[in-house]
Amino acid sequence: MAATTVLKPHQKELFGQPIGLYILFLTEMWERFSYYGMRALLVLYMTTSTLGDDARGAGLGWTSKEALALYGWYTMLVYVMSIPGGMIADKLIGQKKAVLFGAIILCIGHGVLVMTDIWAFYTGLGLVILGVGLLKPNISTMVGGLYKQGDIRRDKGFSIFYIGINLGSLLATMIVGGVVAKWGWHAGFGLAGIVMLLGLINYIAGQKYLTQVGNFVPSTNDENDVSYGKLYSRLFTSPKQLLYAGALLIASIVGWYFMDWGYGMLFLFLTAIAALLMMIYKELETQVYKDRFMVLLLSFIMVIIFWGAFEQAGGLMNLYTDTKTDRNLFGWFEIPTVMYQSLNAGFIILFATLVASIWAKRKLKGKEASSLFKMALGIIIMGFGFLFMVFAAMQFEKSGTSSMIWLVLAYFFHTIGELCISPVALSFITKLAPAKYASLMMGVYFAATGLGNKVAGIVGESASEFGELTIFSGIVIFTVIVGILFIMILKPLKRLTHGVEESERMMHSDETEGFELADN
Repeated sequence: MAATTVLKPHQKELFGQPIGLYILFLTEMWERFSYYGMRALLVLYMTTSTLGDDARGAGLGWTSKEALALYGWYTMLVYVMSIPGGMIADKLIGQKKAVLFGAIILCIGHGVLVMTDIWAFYTGLGLVILGVGLLKPNISTMVGGLYKQGDIRRDKGFSIFYIGINLGSLLATMIVGGVVAKWGWHAGFGLAGIVMLLGLINYIAGQKYLTQVGNFVPSTNDENDVSYGKLYSRLFTSPKQLLYAGALLIASIVGWYFMDWGYGMLFLFLTAIAALLMMIYKELETQVYKDRFMVLLLSFIMVIIFWGAFEQAGGLMNLYTDTKTDRNLFGWFEIPTVMYQSLNAGFIILFATLVASIWAKRKLKGKEASSLFKMALGIIIMGFGFLFMVFAAMQFEKSGTSSMIWLVLAYFFHTIGELCISPVALSFITKLAPAKYASLMMGVYFAATGLGNKVAGIVGESASEFGELTIFSGIVIFTVIVGILFIMILKPLKRLTHGVEESERMMHSDETEGFELADN
């Protein structure tokens, strides 16, 4: 009789995927519930009167401009902290512990936000920023670590994981609004903390399925090993890079002087990251790696622009929905403002596989389906979504209210655009980034997302001066132009990738059409 193979917990599978994937899926789902639930409430809470104008209770009584300014800083820092979060994991504690500590800090942060004092508000936001910065980039890295090199299940695994992100967002925006409407703002903040605690418990309980991933690997004395300290020290023996870094440093100091200390600190941080990236570029072994690295950095420009427009959902569009949209559904009941943000996640779950199958079929037919093309087209599609917000603003100026159908159509186009750029960009990073800098580049990607969030806040603030119609129209024009420009330079950019995607081989169409959300 043949011996029976006894699988260790981390080797066991469910529906053809490692069980560890579902542990990370649930952890990320509850973390995204807490984040998007908080994000949906933030601007509305800050702009609500200190006296409280309905059952939601008292807010902070800020102006829209003040609220959108803080919203921009908060949503930017949440993602910018992914860079130090990735570095801490790489050099000190590993991804597994970084996710654990991040989840714990998030629970504490949301717990503090339950309190009504202003110090608790700022402290809670700060803890959420630190927690997400540790958890977000490292849990994605752990998903990749579940699969061996060349495992064809990897793309499907990331697709399942991405659905978890959006399921958390959908649940948050569907539920939190009702909780706040009945029990008040701080009940909503408390709910975010409770679900994050569920994510933490799930993560701790599932450790036996994650024994092979996210463990800390101490640095070696190998000269090829990544050492950020060495890279910075070599900056002083690299005249060209030192000159560029010095110019950026001077610009940061000038920005600090003419703006405020917040922007000054941000500029100094970005200068440090830019100097590191310049040294990485110099240290890369071949021109092929250098070219791919440059294309990757250029693609981050599209990421910043995309999220700078897309993140109006939690800011300007959120306020517009609350104050200028007829939210009455057939005279039955008034839909809570927060619930409209569930449209994005709902559309993703409904249309993700359809969008993936369209790209898969295009590639099978030999048509253009590169990552860069998808990302540029995603910006254009998302930009067209704001055309419906232009129609909404025009209707409001004419009649004093606007139909919710414009919001639905806007979120639909925004979602299709997101499906063309967000998961694609994650996959693109894993293909072009040098292996020893992969974690850092993932952090830089999330930082680019964060900068886009800050841009969104700045753009949203300007609506108080220029009006929503002007802002929405400007976003349409700008995003479409940017998308077209990147399509025009697509061929030279693809040449600089040196065939990294052309060398891929599609699996059977029945394996790709249903799930390859991150495939190219």
